[in-house]
Parts: sequence; C-alpha cells; structure tokens
Amino acid sequence: MNRGAELYAGKAKSVYLTDDPDRLILFFRNDTSAFDGEKTDQLDRKGMVNNKFNAFIMERLEQAGIPTHHERVLSAQESLVKKLDMIPVECVIRNITAGSICRRLGVAEGMDLTPPTFEFFLKNDELHDPMINEYHIRSFGWASDEEVRRMTELTFQVNDVLKQLFLDVGLLLVDYKLEFGRYHGEIVLGDEFTPDGCRLWDAETRKKMDKDRFRQGLGGVVEAYEEVAHRLGVELD
Repeated sequence: MNRGAELYAGKAKSVYLTDDPDRLILFFRNDTSAFDGEKTDQLDRKGMVNNKFNAFIMERLEQAGIPTHHERVLSAQESLVKKLDMIPVECVIRNITAGSICRRLGVAEGMDLTPPTFEFFLKNDELHDPMINEYHIRSFGWASDEEVRRMTELTFQVNDVLKQLFLDVGLLLVDYKLEFGRYHGEIVLGDEFTPDGCRLWDAETRKKMDKDRFRQGLGGVVEAYEEVAHRLGVELD
C-alpha cells in the first residue's frame, strides 16, 4: 500500500491518503501533548508502542464483534485503516473518578463508579472539547438519533471487553474516550485506543500507567506504556 499525501496532522498522529480511496495510513508519531497542546514533548519509541498497542486492542475488539477501522500494521509506526466519515463527538466512559469529572463535580479521585458514567464531548481543541448532550448532537446535526444510540451501545460493549482484559493483567481501566465514524452506512470505531486516550492504574498500587504521567510530570511515560503492553502480551520488538 503506497503512502500518499498527508490528509491531516493531529497532536500525536498523522493521516495519509493511499491509492485506495477507502483506505488511509495512520502514522503514530513520537510527539506527546497535554492541555490542548500547551505542553508538548518528543518521546522515543512512543509512536511504535502506541501503534502496536492500538492494533492489539482493535483486534481484540473485532474478535468481540465490535467493528473498527483497523485493518493491519504496516510498519513500526504505521497502520492501514478504513477511511471513515468521522463524527465530531467523543464518547467517554468513566469507571473510576479521575481528571475533569473531579474538577467539575468536586469529587475525590479514585471513587469506583457503579454504574459507570457516560458523557459526550464535542471534539474541538479550540473550545477545549466542551461537554455536550444528545440534544446538542441532534440540534446541530452532528449525528442522527440512531447513530447516537449505536455509539453509546458500542462504547459500553468496549467497556465490557476491555475492563476484563485489563483486570486480567492487574490493571484498572479508569476511563477512556472513543471516536466513531461512518463507513458505508455503518457506525465504526475509529481513531485509536492507547494509553494516550485512556487512564490505566495498577490494580494493587493504583500507580498511573497512562498519559497522566506526562500531564502530571511523573516521568517514565513510555516505560509505563511498555509495561502495560508487556502485561497484555503485545509484541513490541
């Protein structure tokens, strides 16, 4: 598959056209950022780790019957994916309190949430991804009611699969965000699932094993990502 022109460059990934109009190449860079790009750095091996981590998770989700855009790994930092018409909405599930929900609601970090919370956010860096609801989505035409229902259903299915997957290797899936798109009339999971877009804690010590290590200046960011990958059995080298 030949890599064509760059279609889009995000904070940590670049997307390239291919000679197939239905396929794109997702390139995971070594860049990392936090606070809507206010804090940035380059971390060796991060792109490779996230590419292979994402492929592993997407393949597990496909095995569980969840449609994803992932097709196959092309190189250390590249994967082939389906070209989706992305919906500008982030779906967030929280199993344990952390991050913005603590600030918004004045609750302590680390509270188990039963049942988990589900939230929508508008994907817009300039507006700092504001929280929205089904009425906003409907009124502004970002997605149909059926698409919202399907995104919600799939997000909870992902939770059922991944909570247990991580727990089996001694990790807590604290929270995560998902993005979806349309592919020939079907709602399909897009973007990525890596420690950049979720929170993972060691189940025994509650040590943070995700991008909070970068946000909070804890160090050992890539090392934590690699430890999570090794626990899951992801082949990195």
